Amino acid sequence: MNTIIDTNFHFPGQKSVYKGKVREVYNINDDMLVMIATDRLSAFDVVMPKGIPYKGQILNQIATKMMKDTEDLVPNWLVATPDPNVAVGHLCEPFKVEMVIRGYMSGHAAREYKAGKRLLCGMPMPEGMKENDKFPEPIITPATKAEQGDHDEDISREDILKRGIVSEADYVVLEDYTRKLFKRGSEIAAKRGLILVDTKYEFGKTKDGKIVLIDEIHTPDSSRYFYADGYEERQAKGESQKQLSKEFVRQWLISNNFQGLEGQTVPFMSDEYIESVSERYIELYENITGETFVKANVSDIQSRIETNVLAYLGE
Repeated sequence: MNTIIDTNFHFPGQKSVYKGKVREVYNINDDMLVMIATDRLSAFDVVMPKGIPYKGQILNQIATKMMKDTEDLVPNWLVATPDPNVAVGHLCEPFKVEMVIRGYMSGHAAREYKAGKRLLCGMPMPEGMKENDKFPEPIITPATKAEQGDHDEDISREDILKRGIVSEADYVVLEDYTRKLFKRGSEIAAKRGLILVDTKYEFGKTKDGKIVLIDEIHTPDSSRYFYADGYEERQAKGESQKQLSKEFVRQWLISNNFQGLEGQTVPFMSDEYIESVSERYIELYENITGETFVKANVSDIQSRIETNVLAYLGE
């Protein structure tokens, strides 16, 4: 089960490296970024101890395909994909908010609703809703990084503007792009027999001040999907929805008494369980893209990535 968990490359013109929960980003000459999607699995803002075979390739290939499928609506950072796990794009200054948009009351929104809250990030959630019901209109519920630690924190539009995290002029653009991307993502999903439930987008500014989509888009790590077939019936019966997302990992962790809270220990993940997660990610890929997943050569992932990136930079 060869996986890529960590990288330590030294590319020509390399200025710095940023290591996120899943991706590692190499700054080349303060001009381009080489983003490597690792096989790390993060849930409840905690990185799991074992990697998931092919997960990085799956995330990278879904994100790059979706960027190409939405570039007519919203400009993005992407320039090239020289390796199955690698995206290369323009250096951007990221906005310090994630634009979360929800078409249905699921996941975090449902947990807040069950706790009695009817406002999420300043957005009202109507009375009388059941988990996984569709909102009358999609709601934008932004998140920002906590000042202490890696946890994301809910934040309202009002607080974003009041705290000067994003200017009002820029925020209007972020909201517009978020709604356009979600509408297109929902249309793409519908063609595949899926419902795009909720997702998050990240944006940045290029050196010339253009706002562009960065990071990932419509992947199972950043989005939740339901199967459209049987959705209404399951809702009517009060049954759980059949999902395509990372939620199955979160539910497994919750059932094993882990939600990333202080004092909790990540449960043991057997090789069989890791293999089953990998298979679910492949299923996600094929359902989301409508294409057969082609496994990359994983005999020596580090060397493969290094060779492909060096060849691209050499061009």
